Amino acid sequence: MLAGQREGYLAHLAVERGLSDNTLAAYRRDLARYESFLGSRGLDSLSSVGRSDVADFAQALGTGADGGKALAPSSASRVVVAVRGWHRFAVQEGWAVDDPSLQVKPRAVPKRLPKAIATDQVAAILEASSTGEGVAPLRDRALLELVYATGARISEAVGLDVDDVSLEPGVEAVLLRGKGRKERVVPVGGMAVDALDAYLVRARSGLAAHGKGDAALFLNSRGGRLSRQSAWSILRAAAERAGVPDVSPHTLRHSFATHLLSGGADVRVVQELLGHASVTTTQVYTLVTRDSLREAYVLAHPRARD
Repeated sequence: MLAGQREGYLAHLAVERGLSDNTLAAYRRDLARYESFLGSRGLDSLSSVGRSDVADFAQALGTGADGGKALAPSSASRVVVAVRGWHRFAVQEGWAVDDPSLQVKPRAVPKRLPKAIATDQVAAILEASSTGEGVAPLRDRALLELVYATGARISEAVGLDVDDVSLEPGVEAVLLRGKGRKERVVPVGGMAVDALDAYLVRARSGLAAHGKGDAALFLNSRGGRLSRQSAWSILRAAAERAGVPDVSPHTLRHSFATHLLSGGADVRVVQELLGHASVTTTQVYTLVTRDSLREAYVLAHPRARD
C-alpha cells in the first residue's frame, strides 16, 4: 500500500505542481528511503505511522542508522520536507486521519552565501570559451554569454529552442522555462546578442546538418540538443583555461545576480529575472554585496581601522 500511496503523491506533484523530471526523481529516491524505513518497522500504510516513526527517521538520516547513506544537514532537511509533504497529502486524500510529521521540523541548515566571481574573471571565462577551431567555440561562447547575460540555469539554457530567442533590435530577449515549468522573459544584453548571432549565422547550421532537424538552440556535434552535462563541461573547460578555480554550474547565475545588485538593481527586479518564487531566496545575494561593501569600507576609510 505504501508504494501505491507514494506513486499517487508523485503523480500529484507531476500533474498539479508541474515539477521537473529531475525534481520528481529526487522525491522518488527520498520517499523510497522513507518507505523502506517504515517497512523495516512493519508499517505498510501512512495511516499507521506515528510521530515517533517520523522523528526517528529524521534523526537516522544524519547517521545512516536507517540503513542508507548518512546525509549532510541540507540533504537530510530536503528528505524531511519530502516526507512532510507526503503525509500532508495523505490527510488531504483521506488516506490518514492525522499528520504525524507536523511537529518534526527539518534540521536548521547554516545559510551559505552563493559563490560569485569578479567581473574580470567572468570576462576571462567567456573569452576562453571561444578558444579553438571550428564551430564549437562559437556555440560555447554563445551559451556562456547567454547564461551570464540572463542568469539562466544551465538546464534552462540547454532547454531553449531557436524560437525562444528574439534578437530583433529593441526586443532582444529570451523565454526561459524554470522550475515547475514557470516561464519568464528575460532581456539579453548586447554582447550576448552578438555571440548568439555569430553562432546562429556561422555555426548552428553546421551542427544541425549532422542531426534530424532538432529545434534546440544549442546543438551537440551529432545535431541533437546539448545536454546539461556537456554544458557543464564547456563551462569547466573554459574556467580551467582562464585560470578561474572552483567554478560550478551555478557560478555564472550567482555572479549575474550579485553583479546586478552591486550595480544598484532592485532586489525584486533580480527576483523576477532569476525566476525565484519568493524574494527571500533572492535576498541572500544582498548579503554577498553587503560583505563586499563592508570589506571595501574597512580597507578605504581612514578611521575604519584601529
